[in-house]
Amino acid sequence: MTNTTADPAPVRLCCRNVWKVYGADPDRFFEATSGPGRDAATQAAEIRAAGHIVANADVSFDVHEGEIFVIMGLSGSGKSTILRCLSRLVEPTAGEILLDGEDLLKKSTAELIEIRRHKMGMVFQSFGLMPHLNVIDNIAFPLKLQGMRADDRYACAARVIDLVGLAGREHDFPNALSGGQQQRVGIARSLAVEPDVWFLDEPFSALDPLIRKQMQNEFLRIQSQLRKSIVFITHDFQEALRIADRMAIMRDGAVVQIGRPIDLILNPADDYIRDFTQDVPWERIMCARDIMEPADGPLDGLRRVPADVLVESLLTDLASAAAGVVVEGTDGAVLGIATARSFAASLARGCMPTNPPGRA
Repeated sequence: MTNTTADPAPVRLCCRNVWKVYGADPDRFFEATSGPGRDAATQAAEIRAAGHIVANADVSFDVHEGEIFVIMGLSGSGKSTILRCLSRLVEPTAGEILLDGEDLLKKSTAELIEIRRHKMGMVFQSFGLMPHLNVIDNIAFPLKLQGMRADDRYACAARVIDLVGLAGREHDFPNALSGGQQQRVGIARSLAVEPDVWFLDEPFSALDPLIRKQMQNEFLRIQSQLRKSIVFITHDFQEALRIADRMAIMRDGAVVQIGRPIDLILNPADDYIRDFTQDVPWERIMCARDIMEPADGPLDGLRRVPADVLVESLLTDLASAAAGVVVEGTDGAVLGIATARSFAASLARGCMPTNPPGRA
């Protein structure tokens, strides 16, 4: 969950005012700077009126080091297109995409290939495994493209096989694996290059519900060890709630709202966001850190709880202990105190203070 005590993590990936327009001549709409008072919605309407398709409209967000940034929306909202723009699998029409401060849109084809091979990991809904290669050869394949020696690439592939829980299946072929196991191979293959950023486009949506939940758990376990900077695409709000440090919800190619899941639930920007969040039980999303206040009194004898413990498990304590419970960080430091009063105040306030990304 989000760490409220640390400074904001450095920005690893920066998406600035990115547009993707399909049509006969999309570049002409961006040859001159937009005039004053001409916002993105107006510009998008003008582009559509000219017979072009706006897949992404003025999309901006940052992805911090070690953060899981989830982008979600309904089918056709532009979420998969923006992911492909980030890697330039789809060429943006306008905007900037910065990876560690370098503009990817200014890179040559050769430079971009090297960046994809060494700095980016990608996992898509289609597993994309090569049926004639066994598990370890599938995973080692991108390392072969890098020119890595056979001994080194197989040693690296063996490490990620252990990481994703496929030890003992190294020599099996894809047709002998279940859907969940095939997806693990896809995940391992993307991790083999030790990417700086990890792009996942609805990687679990083709799986059965039980396997999907298991893969979400596996994904979070891997992230707790590797601390990758991740952009994760999903149309499933419950999935987003489980894994997101922060999330963006898109509609008609544009970002409607960005924030922590709890912020979107308690303070939706409009009815579109409210429709996504209205059935979510807030007590299963809010954590102790979300309802705490400064601890300015004696703490002796009070129960101490981790900052990421769910409010759902604290309701009895908050109702029976007037003094509340002490909220601790992972290092045991006191972060604050949670009481029935602070809980009620948090609900009344609606929007929680924005906190830096990164799981405690």
